[in-house]
Amino acid sequence: MLATLDPVTLTVTGVGHYGELVREIRRHRRPVDGALIDWVVVRNRNSAQRSSTAPVLCGCLQELALNAGFRAATGLQERAIYRDLFPRGLTALDELCETMPATDVEEASRLAARREVQGLIEGLKLPINDRGRRRAALRAEWFASHNSPLDTEILAGS
Repeated sequence: MLATLDPVTLTVTGVGHYGELVREIRRHRRPVDGALIDWVVVRNRNSAQRSSTAPVLCGCLQELALNAGFRAATGLQERAIYRDLFPRGLTALDELCETMPATDVEEASRLAARREVQGLIEGLKLPINDRGRRRAALRAEWFASHNSPLDTEILAGS
């Protein structure tokens, strides 16, 4: 449970026990190696039909993300293709015609699921290409040096 909500207004009233647990873990981790845990909360198994509370809950999640220090990402919808692939150890990114030639997976369903998974991967901003690896290296360099005093040699030479 990430947060407690007011049952009438659905506004965030506090951080839940899971949110507090992650905060505590992050507090203990920081002094050990100076690393900041990149906490990503993924809304998963979203329904294709939007409920009347979905926009309100998305807003609450964004508000909580700012307060608790995590990134919110859109997850995967509830799709039959995921239920068909998972027991076989496959994903929507796998080439199914080679792996599962006897299945009845619709191409449109597979393509929609593939786009959804690719969107989730992009939203996570993982260092899976050269640009991402450079970004991760620069981020690590900044975190390693952000507590160091400023170089005052440039000011002394003026």
